[in-house]
Amino acid sequence: MIGKTLTGLLLAGLMLASPARAAEDVTVTVGGETVPAFVEAGVTYVQLAPLLEALGGWETVWDHHGRVATAETDHFTLDVPIQRGYVLADGYSYGTGQTAKLREDRTYVPLRSVANLLGAQVDFVDWDTPVAVRETDPIPCTEEDFYWLCRIISAESKGESLAGQIAVGNVIMNRVAAGQFPDTVKGVVFDKKDGVQFEPVSNKTIYDEPTEQSVLAARLTLAGVDAAGDSLYFFNPAFSQGRWVRANRTYYAAIGCHLFYL
Repeated sequence: MIGKTLTGLLLAGLMLASPARAAEDVTVTVGGETVPAFVEAGVTYVQLAPLLEALGGWETVWDHHGRVATAETDHFTLDVPIQRGYVLADGYSYGTGQTAKLREDRTYVPLRSVANLLGAQVDFVDWDTPVAVRETDPIPCTEEDFYWLCRIISAESKGESLAGQIAVGNVIMNRVAAGQFPDTVKGVVFDKKDGVQFEPVSNKTIYDEPTEQSVLAARLTLAGVDAAGDSLYFFNPAFSQGRWVRANRTYYAAIGCHLFYL
């Protein structure tokens, strides 16, 4: 299961390794099972096949000609091309920040980003204790809420990367969980307490059929994939100056075409 605990014995010196320093092996355990791993330039990489087997019993197939590892997870088909800074979820690109690597003919992936895509959270406790990957509970959601989550993600971020669409979904679900907003997705989407919150409500694109990628982004949002942290606001600087948000909220990150604020 995704929620199984991973424990990696990562020493402070390894975490601070310079890019020029050779990779150093570490041990990562998943529910008592050992997964080969190493640290390089401060990034922890884990061997993909045993990681997926330990997390969900997912088998990995290697395409030698295309240099791509593929697995069927509970949520999507995962493709991991070697030496690319992304993986593919049902064919949609999800940036990982670092490239997958071949080491002794085995595929290794950056732990933090791939664990996040699988709905798990990496926690660094302190220098003297292990790094742990813990379960992130699925977010409860009604069929009606899922219906509107797919549509607001699609209308707000159609054509963006998967991470950008998940980030929009994160904001919607963060608002549902926050006390100052309505407690349903539909309520958040159509909230007009301080004026219309989302442009697709005004221009009626909220009623358009969502794209397949947006549906996947909604499912991954509810599975616990986190692209936007605790952000509650976003805007597209190509269409809005976001004066109130800039003046009153804390900047989080630029993801896709949007700027996100806490």
